[in-house]
Amino acid sequence: MTMLELKNHQVWRDLTEILENLDANILVQEHLAQCDYQVCGYWDEQDEYYETITLPRILEAELVSSSIGVTHTERFLQLKFSLIADAVAHTKTASSKAQKLGELVLVYNENLEFVDENWLLDVDSPMLVK
Repeated sequence: MTMLELKNHQVWRDLTEILENLDANILVQEHLAQCDYQVCGYWDEQDEYYETITLPRILEAELVSSSIGVTHTERFLQLKFSLIADAVAHTKTASSKAQKLGELVLVYNENLEFVDENWLLDVDSPMLVK
């Protein structure tokens, strides 16, 4: 029986090198701009359907995880972001409070071409327009 030890495998160095040379923030900001800060055809966790959900224009995206996937025929890069809005930008109150609006997972093929997206939004947030 062959034993593999993955912790020193080349795949981790490759992923690290990819992430060091990739500006994930630019990818997510471009994606948000291309979708005009709108999510169309969204089903929430209670199976409620929203035709369109509009995100605030002032929105930060924080990369929380990344992974490389492999199928029999394809390889892909998956980037998961937290979407964070600043409450001050949306209200005239003096207190500043960042609010997490949800998560966005972006999937790119090995040519760094967009393949898929997956949204998980806090539909109860007053910063989202439904």
